[in-house]
Amino acid sequence: MGVEFKLSGQRILVTGATGFLGSHLCRSLSGMSNDVHAISRKPQVSNKVLQWWQGDLADFVTTQTVLNAIQPDVIFHLTTHGWGAPGLEHVRPTLHNDLIATVNLLTVATELKIRRVVLTGSLEEPQSSDPELVPSSPYAAAKWACGAYARMFHQLYQTPAVIVRIFMTYGPGQAVQKLIPYTILSLLKGEPPKVSNGERLIDWIYVNDVIDGLLTAAQTNDIEGSTIDLGSGRLVSVREVVERLVSLVRPAVRPQFGAVPSRPIEPIRAANVIDTYARIGWKAATSWEKGLEFTINWYQNTI
Repeated sequence: MGVEFKLSGQRILVTGATGFLGSHLCRSLSGMSNDVHAISRKPQVSNKVLQWWQGDLADFVTTQTVLNAIQPDVIFHLTTHGWGAPGLEHVRPTLHNDLIATVNLLTVATELKIRRVVLTGSLEEPQSSDPELVPSSPYAAAKWACGAYARMFHQLYQTPAVIVRIFMTYGPGQAVQKLIPYTILSLLKGEPPKVSNGERLIDWIYVNDVIDGLLTAAQTNDIEGSTIDLGSGRLVSVREVVERLVSLVRPAVRPQFGAVPSRPIEPIRAANVIDTYARIGWKAATSWEKGLEFTINWYQNTI
């Protein structure tokens, strides 16, 4: 495990800062540094602790302009299309928002000799040396390619990139279309949630643990070029999670399993928590049961 340096006093840039992970990360960083910057395609209002920039990182000139103006020490690159569905309509958005934006950012970060670039991977990526393995979605393909480019940049140009492979994150403020908030909100309204057959096994990870993992990866030396898993290491089925939510929110409601078709070729994978702890000394602190309770409480107090 590498020696740590501190984010306090560093100039930090967060991309994808309006998203689920990005908004949580910015709140944490604002308590650690007074020089935090964020970029969004839509205009945002800056405040005393967070300076907003507007631009699309898929445009190379914009990427050069923004990064040259900020001159960050550390970048958390969270920009993503963010939808793992296999539909054709997701091909171009994932290419644009994930792959092209990542290559542009890596190129400029290398030119500026930025100290650390933390990229986010996904459990959806193929994890095999088999060259014929097929990604399960456009999102998975784009994330897979992003990781390949990051490793190439580190190998060829010594870009200090670290890939953090994030497993199925949930928690307060997630998009309402996602499984856990959708199920909670349906139950709070007394409506039966319509879900898949629930058979898929998933490594669930609470958002606060992911943010802690991102911060730890950014502050650990000697891990450049590595891919590090952020997950619990435990597989829990969709059915078990939905049934737990039902028991906690509205036991009389019966979810409609099988009402939504399951996606084809979805990967089943648990995080390599032993390797992660050896590299950065991090492990998840929140059980999926306790994380669901925290999430339910947030929605009950918000709506």
